[in-house]
Amino acid sequence: MTETVDVVLIGGGIMSATLGTLLHELQPDWKIVAYERLSDVALESSNPWNNAGTGHAAMCELNYMPQAEDGSLDPAKAISINEQFQQSRQLWSSLVERGVLDAPSTFINSTPHMTFVRGEKDVAFLKARYEVLKKQPLFSTIEYSEDSRVINQWAPLLMQKRIKGEPFAATRVAAGTDVDFGALTHQLFAHLGDSGVDVRTNHEVKSLKRQKDGTWLVKYRRTLGRTPGDVKAKFVFVGAGGWALKLLQNSGIPEIEGYGVFPIGGQFLKTSNPAVVAQHKAKVYSQASVGAPPMSVPHLDARVVDGESSLLFGPFATFSPKFLKNGSMFDIVSQVRAHNLWPMLRVAVANPDLITYLVSELVKTHSKKVDSLRTFMPTAKDEDWTLIQAGQRAQVMKKDAKKGGVLQFGTEVIASEDGSIAGLLGASPGASTAVPIMLGLLERCFPEQFPAWQPALKELIPTLGQTLNDRPEVAEESMSETAATLSLTA
Repeated sequence: MTETVDVVLIGGGIMSATLGTLLHELQPDWKIVAYERLSDVALESSNPWNNAGTGHAAMCELNYMPQAEDGSLDPAKAISINEQFQQSRQLWSSLVERGVLDAPSTFINSTPHMTFVRGEKDVAFLKARYEVLKKQPLFSTIEYSEDSRVINQWAPLLMQKRIKGEPFAATRVAAGTDVDFGALTHQLFAHLGDSGVDVRTNHEVKSLKRQKDGTWLVKYRRTLGRTPGDVKAKFVFVGAGGWALKLLQNSGIPEIEGYGVFPIGGQFLKTSNPAVVAQHKAKVYSQASVGAPPMSVPHLDARVVDGESSLLFGPFATFSPKFLKNGSMFDIVSQVRAHNLWPMLRVAVANPDLITYLVSELVKTHSKKVDSLRTFMPTAKDEDWTLIQAGQRAQVMKKDAKKGGVLQFGTEVIASEDGSIAGLLGASPGASTAVPIMLGLLERCFPEQFPAWQPALKELIPTLGQTLNDRPEVAEESMSETAATLSLTA
């Protein structure tokens, strides 16, 4: 007889871990099963070496506050992303206090967030951005400088042997973070497993079929021995990264019609040379090159993974037809349906700059990649840096009434009308905003239970339902409290 459970989580990443944790806190009596096709959780996009580990709060990422054609700057998106990251911090803080998470330094560390630009046009843009952001309570500690001596104090590697007379500028927010989402995911799943949640690795979900009683028949196969099995679930979450599209298509829900994904891989240059690492204690972002997607904004990042400090620079785009690092070479073809073919063709026609960019990236040698690094760090030496392969990002392509199809660089929740199944497509800001994304999913898919969950959720996230930027005193208190619990710079 097929077992019936309350919730099935597909995918062992930060999204499933976050949703599972929230649901277990809210409904400890619910039976939850999680399936991961690989031998462990956090081996794809949540793995620390498959992402840059930036706690995305829009403090350094220029693409979250683009300049309009008339030159104006609207901080709304930057504020929204920062607000979302504050919710993530609040939940993590509560889970540390409850003993769900280990010592904060095992997954989050203070790391200033900086933006560094060169050339008169970009300097003018960065200064204008600073003038707008410094008036916002969530960004009130942002600093700006065009002085090489000041920037040298912030990040010495940016200034050493830099050409004199070149216009440059930087902003800095000391209260930035570096997050090891791999460690965070492992700790959340470990707690779920200890609390009765069935976490099944080496299990690949093969199909999803809606039953007459409204439940879902989830068929899976053990990857070791290929033994089949199935389970019936009242609710299914598809948090399987690039494979979420394939499983949502398999489910047959009409809401997935018109969607496709475009896979973009990435590589980073990495160094663990202590003499180099000791001179850079920040995450420094800059402008993307012409034609490059927002996820390819170059950045030089200080990382702490498993207690080891290192620096990463990149990303350098790669191309593979796979939707995951451990995916199939047929992924990009097998997604094609009658309903998404036209949107995907329109995206291809409308983005020639992206294709040109990808080709130029693919032909770069190691030496050329280090040359790119030298725009940030003029003293970089080829022999100090090795190339590592990062994760695959499946960027959303979808229907558009005016253009036929558009390429989207954010994240998007796709849910059935009855809320019995939902999945997540897309990438950045992704992991950093897992908490608000999953809160939105709970409200959308569990409308009857959500009002009763509010008190418990507010214990976990004290400012839930409030915005912080328009309440400076509340914002300051909240950020100070989470900084203290997480041992961060306030």
